[in-house]
Amino acid sequence: MLRREFLAARNRLTADDLRETSAVLAGRALELPELAQAGTVAAYVSVGSEPGTLALLDTLCARGVRVLLPALLPDNDLDWGVYTGEGSLARVQHGGRMALFEPTGERLGPDAVTAADAVLLPGLAVDARGMRLGRGGGSYDRVLARLERAGAHPSLVVLLYDTEVVERVPAEPHDRPVHAVVTPSGVRRFRPRAD
Repeated sequence: MLRREFLAARNRLTADDLRETSAVLAGRALELPELAQAGTVAAYVSVGSEPGTLALLDTLCARGVRVLLPALLPDNDLDWGVYTGEGSLARVQHGGRMALFEPTGERLGPDAVTAADAVLLPGLAVDARGMRLGRGGGSYDRVLARLERAGAHPSLVVLLYDTEVVERVPAEPHDRPVHAVVTPSGVRRFRPRAD
C-alpha cells in the first residue's frame, strides 16, 4: 500500500520536474564529503520517475571516481560493472518488470560492492530513523547483508524527493539504517558513519 502511494506520487511528476530535480540532487550529493572523498562509489541508474542519477554519475566519473553499477541477476542479487559514461550502459528488460540500465563491460561479481567507499541506494522513502523503504525486491537487502558480512562500512546514501522523507516506514529486523538522505531541499543525516 505504502509503496503504491509513493510510486503514484512519482508518476505524477513531469519531465521538467525530473530534469530540474536531477540537476539539484546531483549538486547536493556532490557536496557530501562521503562522495567528494570517495575513490569508489556503488550507485545505480535511475529509471522512470526515480530521482535522477545520471548527472551525478557523470560528474563522479569526470572527477576520477570509480563508479560501480549493478546488473540484476536471475535470483534478484546484484552483480557489478564499471560505469564509464552513458555509452557503457545497455537497456536490459527483466521479465515483465521495468527495464533497467546496466553496465555493458566486464562483470566484477556480487562482492565488488564491498570495495565501495559510498553506496547510493535506491528507495521510495526514508523515515526519521534512517530506515529505507525499497521497492520490495530484496536486491539491496542482499547488498547490505554482504557489506556487513565483509566488515565493509561504506557510507549509505539515498536520493529522494522531499515528500519521501517521512516519520516512519515499516522495517524488518534485518533492515539497516542509511547514513544520509539527499533531497532537493537538502541533506539529512541519521547516524555517524562507521569507519
